[in-house]
Amino acid sequence: MPKYKAPIRDFKFVLQDFLPLAENTAVQGFADAIEMSEPVLEAAAQLCEEVLFPLNQSGDEEGLIYNDGTVTTPKGFKEAYKTYCEGGWADFTCDPNYGGQGLPEWLNIAIMEMACSANLSFGLTPGLSHGAYNALALHATDAIKQKYLPKLVSGEWSGVMCLTEPQAGTDLGLIRTKAEPQADGSYKITGNKIFISSGEHDLTENILHLVLARLPNAPKGTKGISLFLVPKFLVKDNGELGERNNLRCDGLEHKMGLTASPTCQMSYNGAKGLLIGEPNKGMKAMFTMMNAARIYVGIQGLGLGEVAYQNGVDYAKERLQSRSLTGAKLPNKEADTIICHPDVRRMLLIMRAFTEGARALAMLTAFNIDLAHRHTDPEIKQNADDFVQLMTPIVKAYLTDMGFESANLSMQIHGGYGYIKDYGIEQYARDARIAQIYEGTNGIQALDLTFRKLGFANGRYLKQFFHPAEEFITKYNDNSAMAEFIKPLAKNLDYLRKATIYIITAGLKNPDDAAAGATEYLRLFSLVVLAWIWAKQAAIALEKQANEPEFYNAKIATARFFFAKVLPDVTSLLQSIASGGKSVMGAEF
Repeated sequence: MPKYKAPIRDFKFVLQDFLPLAENTAVQGFADAIEMSEPVLEAAAQLCEEVLFPLNQSGDEEGLIYNDGTVTTPKGFKEAYKTYCEGGWADFTCDPNYGGQGLPEWLNIAIMEMACSANLSFGLTPGLSHGAYNALALHATDAIKQKYLPKLVSGEWSGVMCLTEPQAGTDLGLIRTKAEPQADGSYKITGNKIFISSGEHDLTENILHLVLARLPNAPKGTKGISLFLVPKFLVKDNGELGERNNLRCDGLEHKMGLTASPTCQMSYNGAKGLLIGEPNKGMKAMFTMMNAARIYVGIQGLGLGEVAYQNGVDYAKERLQSRSLTGAKLPNKEADTIICHPDVRRMLLIMRAFTEGARALAMLTAFNIDLAHRHTDPEIKQNADDFVQLMTPIVKAYLTDMGFESANLSMQIHGGYGYIKDYGIEQYARDARIAQIYEGTNGIQALDLTFRKLGFANGRYLKQFFHPAEEFITKYNDNSAMAEFIKPLAKNLDYLRKATIYIITAGLKNPDDAAAGATEYLRLFSLVVLAWIWAKQAAIALEKQANEPEFYNAKIATARFFFAKVLPDVTSLLQSIASGGKSVMGAEF
């Protein structure tokens, strides 16, 4: 049986040591959140360890029941969802005007990670509702917000986004769902959507579908897409539920993983919808939801990477196989535990370097989301938003790539036992795989970084990483204890500059050359960002190691491993990027 223990100590490290929270207590909601962060983390850990995690394997084995348009979730899920909502987790960051607690994302992101580690199939539904809330809160009319948001915030209703159609995946300009204006100001929505996570279930009494559709005579492509709110049950003026809308779940997708999460085929047969935002501006409103979702999908990869790592460590400390190459470590036993073997330790340290580095990056990104939304200084708000824009494709793609890799490394450590269901590791590999596809495949994230983010406003986004990294290097350049981190960080930051210049100049001459190296460029950028994160963590650990030697020395050791064994991949990535796209585009199939 797998195990999970929330990494509370590392969350505290990020909040108390890594993030500059103490310097920002005047920001709306920060002071209260700082004061209550420890009890909140402990309570969330208890929920995830004792309520959600025990349902993960059973939910995977039991799966979902589809019957004539209705979906029943596995045993215990409905009760767990009620517990989740009653505990106030659904309304954590939402506006108090609609019943929320108004707490910051930097604390919520830790809770989301725990939920993803404990039971990702469960966590998808409240995660999607959070995205729907963001889209409605920013783009809906006041009347719609007053009518729909309180129940969405409380968790009594859930929300989903409905983009994909059989002929339109990434290319949303190809969607065919229609929206016909009605005399009462509503719209009649007709069309089919696929891959709709949580499109139908029994956890909530109503489900709010945010549907992309085309108005009559709308421009072709993405410029002619509008966004509509299509509730499962219509809502009366007094807030009570009315008749069922003309939408239906026509079936469930039979998936590789996340078998307890309903991925639905939906049909809208003249369903009543309400316009959200401006006509033909639906992509702007939907991207509010999608950008938040991309961060949360990255957290899915991180969460599964963490639980895969924990189980890999536990197994490696217990499994007896072969003798250490440098002599018996357990002479009174017939073999040594596999944690003494260098290759097993290498795999474990790759996972640990990823999870602890990615956690700090994800929470730093969430911190900047809060600054962008809550700070009163326009320049700080803009700089914070620029950082988030730059990091979103990195958080989404790198964290999901490494989450899947971590699940596979843990399976490798478990050997044959990792491939069978008993230990639960194969489920993590199956569940993790879709995150690389969700919300724009990781190849799309690489193109977003390469063609949208790099050149935006003459490189304005890039300054929010390069400038802090350069300032950090200058600060510690003469610190002998930090030399083993600062020198390679400076060198690899220069490699990133070279790769960036190549990508920009190549893209101007021949876009295929830039696109051929885009995925490698995103990985290279991610590694240099993680090098900066790990150097910052090492600086903190060196300063505080006397206070808690075991914890801070482990931080320093992991930083050393990252710089010695992971960061060197940058040089081969740079070489591949600089080779251009000829070998890619010149091949015949």
